[in-house]
Amino acid sequence: MTITKDTIIGDILTIAPQTAPLFMNIGMHCLGCPASRGETVEQACMVHGVDPDDLLAKVNEMIAAAEG
Repeated sequence: MTITKDTIIGDILTIAPQTAPLFMNIGMHCLGCPASRGETVEQACMVHGVDPDDLLAKVNEMIAAAEG
């Protein structure tokens, strides 16, 4: 699965829980909250002042590495 700006954070955490630290590092400390889990990557990045392309590259790299 390739993660895009429109992917919901909760969906990412369900399929790749190892990515949680990446979201924590951008300031998303409430990953268990329904509001944050329902945001898209783009929405979360906008709120936290992060470049979504940079975050997406890291998330997709981590998922690819786990899939081997």
